[in-house]
Amino acid sequence: MSSRSVITGARRLVVKVGSSSLTGVDGGIDHGRLVALANALAHHHLGGAQIVLVSSGAIAAGLHPLSLRTRPHELALQQAAASVGQGALLASYTQAFGRHDVTVGQVLLTADDVTRRSHYANARNTLERLLELRVMPIVNENDTVATSEIRFGDNDRLAALVAHLVDADALVLLSDVDALYDGPPSRPGSKRIPLVTGPADLEGVEIGGSGSLVGTGGMTTKIEAARIATEAGVATVVTAADLVRPVLAGDDVGTLFTPVGVRGRSRRLWLRHATTARGRLLVDAGAVAALTQRNTSLLPAGVVGVEGSFLDGDPVDVCGPDGVPVARGLVNYGSAELPPLLGRSTKELAAALGPEYEREVIHRDHLVIL
Repeated sequence: MSSRSVITGARRLVVKVGSSSLTGVDGGIDHGRLVALANALAHHHLGGAQIVLVSSGAIAAGLHPLSLRTRPHELALQQAAASVGQGALLASYTQAFGRHDVTVGQVLLTADDVTRRSHYANARNTLERLLELRVMPIVNENDTVATSEIRFGDNDRLAALVAHLVDADALVLLSDVDALYDGPPSRPGSKRIPLVTGPADLEGVEIGGSGSLVGTGGMTTKIEAARIATEAGVATVVTAADLVRPVLAGDDVGTLFTPVGVRGRSRRLWLRHATTARGRLLVDAGAVAALTQRNTSLLPAGVVGVEGSFLDGDPVDVCGPDGVPVARGLVNYGSAELPPLLGRSTKELAAALGPEYEREVIHRDHLVIL
């Protein structure tokens, strides 16, 4: 059986397209490119596959109407461009897919939507229902309301997390580069890497960043996204947007990253890759041993310090005496509530403060060892 059968046989795919693959020489959306992508995905959708499209391009689509030549660095101006461009981008997709009688639905995500438990479940349920209704979700970072760094990290990482969120069979990352090469693609002698089965296959590979005026990603982010996806058991292909039809047909184009993990919604995988720590808990050596060797919960008695500001339910890093993170988990107490509890047993706390304090700082089910 061909290794590419993991793509052709995929029942559910996440396809990500970058800004550079949708824009023309003027920096605005190239409708010819967008229509070509929609035609290819609509054909695959009508063949029975479920597709989630993670699309960059909102900020790029807003550049021309705002007379901006390149992607702005100022956060407020990025948000303005996204506000102007998001509607235009969705309208273009709605028209392009509508020619094939394929209905699309917009899903804008923020970092909280894949880090907070309730938001995570809501996002997953919405995407599942759209797919059940044979609607193609078009996902993007909600750039307009981002309050700090405009990027999720980048949409490559977002796509990998969406693939995990919807339990996809495969992830296709489309850009303006046709594959991963063992050196700069423009350098004579650089060779395409058709297959990556693990980290050893990337040893000695020279990897660069984004060369686009409108994009934020690059091959580095695609390799990281592939690592996140393949650890979740999701096969991943990296290739150029104009090769999307051959990829979906199983042709030997691009670079295929084969799964190294087991399929399924692993909460620990989500904790490791989807969350950003809001603070740090410093623990003693005994707590480190209990967490890493005996798979226990983290109790107040083992915590010796609190750093940062966070709320109940936020992800935090658990750090040993040397300050190095050993675990990440969802904390049951906010940073303001924790200090008086440190070093005390749960029974002592329950007797002094009430039965609601006889609980773990982080339950083992909400903890991942790093």
